[in-house]
Amino acid sequence: MATVSVLGAPTQSGTYRRGCLMGPAALRTAGLAEALAELGHTVAEDRDLAPDAIAIDDAPHAPAHSLSETAGWVRAIRRAMGAAFEAGRVPILLGGDHSVAAGSLAAVSDARPAAHVVWLDAHPDFNTLETTVSGNLHGIPVAVACGLAGADLIYGEPIRPLEASRITMIGIRSVDPDERRLLATHGVTVHDMRDVDEFGMGDLVRRAVTRAKADDAPIHVSLDVDFLDPDLAPAVGTTVPGGATVREAHLAMEILSESGLVASLDLVELNPFLDERGRTAHLMVDLAASLFGRTIMDRPTPSW
Repeated sequence: MATVSVLGAPTQSGTYRRGCLMGPAALRTAGLAEALAELGHTVAEDRDLAPDAIAIDDAPHAPAHSLSETAGWVRAIRRAMGAAFEAGRVPILLGGDHSVAAGSLAAVSDARPAAHVVWLDAHPDFNTLETTVSGNLHGIPVAVACGLAGADLIYGEPIRPLEASRITMIGIRSVDPDERRLLATHGVTVHDMRDVDEFGMGDLVRRAVTRAKADDAPIHVSLDVDFLDPDLAPAVGTTVPGGATVREAHLAMEILSESGLVASLDLVELNPFLDERGRTAHLMVDLAASLFGRTIMDRPTPSW
């Protein structure tokens, strides 16, 4: 069983759409800690973080906005998740918009340099401060964690860049032209929804697990609400039709759980303001429970 640190990052600085700063509270209300405890895990801490006080002028980096607040959150998250890793815990980061993953990915790279990342999202979030068109910083976390343009500004210091070839993205269906070029240049494994349709979710997730096992590496999972089809999970400000079904998402979680390699998790982009009686929050908690060992049938599960 795992000892878990639940860390909330109630921020919406990475987007123009208001509401996802309520995401951590909604996930807690939907019973995340209780679900983990029922599975036998110990929740050693469950708290919200606060951003570092940072002053960065947005103007030279337009259209990028809210750089100070986003960088403050990223640095605080990196430090808190690093402390959780050092204490031997499994950190679960609750967003907030997906810009928070710049902090979690940096912490993963600091603590587990060989780690692989499974990125479950409609978007690759591989823009940089130089390529972003919208200026929304929830579109840059993977690129900056890999050391691309803007990394030093966001982190305030040089980082150990995440190895792009160790990243597997699944469910992608909205990519900017510059992102497409950057993804190809840096060797990220990208499976769009056509791949899911052609090969099946189980096959794609097993490929990612096989690559991690070959490197004897842990896995960080970053789960964005918009990985799911918006008809099933409406509580997100960046809806893209044609996403994963409930069963596909649970299958991904179950296979990752059975690998015994999952060492950390992001749950991000939940916007309760857009939800319907908490259905998306409850679904995200159910998926987290699947990742941490819940099964419908009594199948053998690994010890954490």
